[in-house]
Amino acid sequence: MTRGRGYALLALVVAAIVALSTAIYVGVASDDGLRNRNALGDGRAPNSAAPASTGTWVGTWSTSPSAAEPGTETTGMADRSVRNVVHTSVGGTGARVTLSNLYGQSPLNITRATIAVSAGSGTAAALADTMRQLTFGGGPTVVIPPGRQVMSDAVRVVVPHDSDVLITTYTPTSSGPVTYHRHARQVSYVAQGDHTQDATGTPYIERTGSWRYLTALDVLSNESDGTIVALGDSLTDGITSTPDTNSRWTDVLSDRLRAEIAAGRDLPRYSVVNQGISGNQVLADGLGRPADNPSGLNRFGRDVMERTNVKVVVIDLGVNDILRNPRLADPNAILNGLRTMVGQAHARGVKVVGATLMPFYGHRGYTEAREAVRQTINAEIRAGRVYDAVADFDQALRDPYDPRRLRADYDSGDHLHPSDKGYARMAESFDLETLKGSAPAEL
Repeated sequence: MTRGRGYALLALVVAAIVALSTAIYVGVASDDGLRNRNALGDGRAPNSAAPASTGTWVGTWSTSPSAAEPGTETTGMADRSVRNVVHTSVGGTGARVTLSNLYGQSPLNITRATIAVSAGSGTAAALADTMRQLTFGGGPTVVIPPGRQVMSDAVRVVVPHDSDVLITTYTPTSSGPVTYHRHARQVSYVAQGDHTQDATGTPYIERTGSWRYLTALDVLSNESDGTIVALGDSLTDGITSTPDTNSRWTDVLSDRLRAEIAAGRDLPRYSVVNQGISGNQVLADGLGRPADNPSGLNRFGRDVMERTNVKVVVIDLGVNDILRNPRLADPNAILNGLRTMVGQAHARGVKVVGATLMPFYGHRGYTEAREAVRQTINAEIRAGRVYDAVADFDQALRDPYDPRRLRADYDSGDHLHPSDKGYARMAESFDLETLKGSAPAEL
């Protein structure tokens, strides 16, 4: 090759490199972070019903899958429509849901799913003009493998705050054990056959107090900037609250936060979601594989860190570690478990507010030794050696004349769980200023 031809070839190579580099630069520079605009940044196939990419995705409702539903091992919910009723904490202009087959032993085949705003409280009827079909990767069907979950595509629908929403799924075949949340304190409905798009509610003659398959409802919101996750046991699950009244302390906290912001108070605009499981412990799992009622430590990543746009977690756990331990619980082990969860939250920039453990004198599990463990844990919490901030539920609900017990009007009657008035008092005592700021910087 002559020197002239060599220079010419080199010039062509350089020109090609420059052209390719320019194309790459233009391609990157033109991407404003919304390349998957129709899929709202989720990497899913575009959905023609998807909302415009405005607002912030937050959790408006969620629950923790807690076990496999007894009696569903053989037939599951074959040829039945499950209409879950959930209550929103904030509103939005778009929605997406998460369905779980965590406890299933075979694939869960969902052939149709819908979302709609309820026509009112205590009904399976929907506002007909809000009925939307949900899609998954652009199609109406989805198969969820055992032990897995799936999030739907986003759909355009106006979801009001403080309202009931109906999420309906239909599966034509048996999928084995149904993944559910047992103590919903909310009536949902079941119909024989595929009635996912029925707005009248007439076919839904079976009622249930559990949520099946559904674990989260997110909304694209202009009224919220993030999500508060409440991680707890039956006290957060609201086991003794009045069904269908949304009287859990998390419900009241959500209403209170919204009212204070509307009144002009400078507070974070956050939604509130509830990840309480009755009987939950910091340290010990339930039986089975996967474990029924997994410990707070084991489910922290799934139930807190995987929630949408989480900014703050409120932890109210520890009482069951004391009451359900056949031996005297080690307070240091419980505290170390709580601190481990705090460390996981801080690693993701999430602030942690922790609750003191409320009294249980008069409950069948009470002993003076167990009371001493509770007091030791509370002393560490109040001293600021566990959480970023404290929600002192113990001080708010205890009897001032006998701090070992709940005040009578805050007691549901079992001397452990609050009444509706007690749950409201928990929310009222929560210092909303603790929601400000972020997790402390790691040293």
